Amino acid sequence: MMSGDFTQIMRTEHLPTRIATQFSRQIQKGALKPGDKLPTELAMSKSFGVSRTVIREAIAQLRNEGMIETRQGVGAFVIERPTRHIRLDDGGQMDKHAFRDLFQLRVPLEIEAAGLAATYHRAEHLQQMDEALARITATGENANDGIVADLDFHRTIAVATGNDYFVQFLGAISDRIMQTIVASRERLQLVEIVAVVRREHSELRDAIAARDPLRAREAMRTHMRNSAERVALQLEVYA
Repeated sequence: MMSGDFTQIMRTEHLPTRIATQFSRQIQKGALKPGDKLPTELAMSKSFGVSRTVIREAIAQLRNEGMIETRQGVGAFVIERPTRHIRLDDGGQMDKHAFRDLFQLRVPLEIEAAGLAATYHRAEHLQQMDEALARITATGENANDGIVADLDFHRTIAVATGNDYFVQFLGAISDRIMQTIVASRERLQLVEIVAVVRREHSELRDAIAARDPLRAREAMRTHMRNSAERVALQLEVYA
């Protein structure tokens, strides 16, 4: 059953972030404890008055923030949070200035994460990247699954560094990253952007698989620069 503390979401808000925030608050105050199973997508969809696609994005955000884990065919479960856990205040809808500030933080973090992932990744990380890549190309009714897959791909890189600080920091800004992905998809033809994003992520994956830190950093640098341009930002990305 859904807790009475959850409220329906206004459609003018960034829906996945608002839903994720409500669950996060329930987890933080102990109403949802480690091991507790979240309601089904259908139940949450009805309770919040939103589509199941929105629920999937909210679940992806919570997973990226280290709040829950998902088990295929079983559901989503609250997990024990690490002692050091970073959570930013909900920034709401982002404008061009917020996007710029986000990229100025994200660029050095993601470039270094790519280099470390090339050095320290394990076979399971490559498999997870491949699974995300297969979903990134989703279009039509499943187009929003591509957004979730994009987030999962970058989280896997953070995990592959072997350094939990990268997972924590990138998880803390996952809702902002999601908004940039959504914004870029709204500005460009979906089929066009899916092809470009797939190519950029494939180059990243291959560089990491080759255990080539310099190539991986360069691939991420290019991806960050292009990602900024897709939300109308001209970003200086230094070597």
